[in-house]
Amino acid sequence: MKRLSKALAAAGVASRRACEELIFEGKVTVNGQIVLTPQTLVSWETDEICIDEIPVSKEQERVYFILNKPKGYICTSARIGSKKLVIDLFQNLPYRLFTVGRLDRDTTGLLIVTNDGHFAQQVIHPSKGLTKEYIVKAAQEVTHEHLASIAKGGLIEGTRVKPVRVAKIRKGTIKIVVREGKKREVRLLAQKAGLEVVSLHRVRIGSLVLGNLEVGEYRPLTEKEKKLLLNPNSDI
Repeated sequence: MKRLSKALAAAGVASRRACEELIFEGKVTVNGQIVLTPQTLVSWETDEICIDEIPVSKEQERVYFILNKPKGYICTSARIGSKKLVIDLFQNLPYRLFTVGRLDRDTTGLLIVTNDGHFAQQVIHPSKGLTKEYIVKAAQEVTHEHLASIAKGGLIEGTRVKPVRVAKIRKGTIKIVVREGKKREVRLLAQKAGLEVVSLHRVRIGSLVLGNLEVGEYRPLTEKEKKLLLNPNSDI
């Protein structure tokens, strides 16, 4: 027996947190009955679990990918009109995949895609303290005042955040390293500093670097990469 939210995450539906949201929204049924409690115990052998009346298959083989996300794709498993989804890039694979965390529609770069909800929850949990590195290109030259304003931080989603590091790379390009990962944090900090953001590109999560993957390309994570993400202080 497993908790419903954990069983759904293990089946590759979404991260455990996202699965809990589906349950709270009344989209999940067990043996034809809507269940609103994520802690409900279920068994794949005796229970039929559905989302929006579509049966969920039992646990899949675990897969893990690193993707260079293109601009214009959104990080959700729910179809919204004709909008392009990140998971559309994996439609040739026989897995029910989802993204680990999110990048907004106009942000490109490193994104982890998997069907392992437990792994996803571990990677995004604040206790891991993983930093994320972004390259920001602005429409104007970046000044010392811009850098000082970004470094000072500000309020994002009602919480005061402050980057770990801010550095100028070229005339109109800066590197920003954050830990909190609030929604649109980097873009908003740059805009609040008076910069017009032309592009935003994530190049690193913890020890995992994007490398030379072409836009829209993906590859499997290595065992070493997975272990270092989950154990950032390890000397594996």
